[in-house]
Amino acid sequence: MNPSIIPYSSTQRQIIEKIQVNIPFTMLVEKQWQDLFFSSGLNPEIGLAAEALDAYTPSDFKQFADRFHNRNRSITIHGPFMDLSPGSPDPKVRELTVYRFTQLIDTVSVFKPKTVVCHAGYEHVRYGFCKEKWLEYAVSSWKWLGRELHKRGTRLMLENVYETDPGELLQVLEQLDPGHIGYCLDVGHLASFGKYPLDKWLDAAGKYIGQLHLHDNLGDNDSHLGMGKGSINFELLFEYIKHMTKKPVVTLEPHEREDFFASLDYLEQSDFLSIFP
Repeated sequence: MNPSIIPYSSTQRQIIEKIQVNIPFTMLVEKQWQDLFFSSGLNPEIGLAAEALDAYTPSDFKQFADRFHNRNRSITIHGPFMDLSPGSPDPKVRELTVYRFTQLIDTVSVFKPKTVVCHAGYEHVRYGFCKEKWLEYAVSSWKWLGRELHKRGTRLMLENVYETDPGELLQVLEQLDPGHIGYCLDVGHLASFGKYPLDKWLDAAGKYIGQLHLHDNLGDNDSHLGMGKGSINFELLFEYIKHMTKKPVVTLEPHEREDFFASLDYLEQSDFLSIFP
């Protein structure tokens, strides 16, 4: 299907203007994905993994950033995360983490993103035995990155992944400057890795929410299904967001093309546009 003639409904086009859609930079360089994003109005959340940060230059990034900016598209960034640990007790691991984050910082003046998302990084099974030391290092790392990104006009969002309860995330967020750093609530990760229901997370950490990652699953795997194809209660989430004074940035995170369209259909049937007018 030619993306320039995708038969979006008028409501879907309104929704597309208000959301980000994830795309790794290493995929965005492929013509089929460029056609989809540039021709059909999508705002990207660009994933900058180590492979992209090492393989492409600021000039390469600028070519794509300019194409989005010239179309008045908003950009968010997802930072590198594989094998990184800002709170690791191993100084060499922290050194690598800082190196990757420094590469990330260098892209911000090019992409001018609304937000930069990074994984908060706490895993009880790995760091429970050294929790206090992990927390000390992690808070220091996030304070530094949050300040540097704030200087460049964007805000860091820490995303839950393997945190099993909101307290594991709050131990970090409560020590950070909310003007520099917010919470990216990933409902799919919460459903597949968390041990507490969504309402408990919202009660505990909802005030920190600055961004949402929306995808679905059946609670057994981080499968990144389209919304409505799993068992996540998005109505509960939207009811909470409805009462927030400042609405969060919203990113769809499908891993397959058909799941993007499923999520778009779901949002069209929801009261999304009344919450995000």
